[in-house]
Amino acid sequence: QVQLLESGGGSVQAGGSLRLSCLASGSVFYMNYMGWYRQTPGKQRELVAIVRRGTSPSYAESVRGRFTVSRDSAQNSVYLQMNSLTPGDTAVYYCTIDDAGHVYWGRGTQVTVSP
Repeated sequence: QVQLLESGGGSVQAGGSLRLSCLASGSVFYMNYMGWYRQTPGKQRELVAIVRRGTSPSYAESVRGRFTVSRDSAQNSVYLQMNSLTPGDTAVYYCTIDDAGHVYWGRGTQVTVSP
């Protein structure tokens, strides 16, 4: 069983930056991917950025060039550096991991960007 704990959300003005962190605890056997999704009320959860084993990170078109995802394999953690934030980035951000085919989700952290 893997537990994911996100941190780093908060409120910021447009143009500002935030850094999200996610730490996976428990026994991570074989990480296929770690990454971030986000969700706003009434909409489906959408991919923001993801790091898959053996490949370069991939990003949603809406965040490419502004967000950077990174992973610390030794710590089983993943980070999301978010720059040039806009009100459109306001959402609950969820960390996710695929551990040997088992997908886990964090509880989410709120990011609010004001104009």
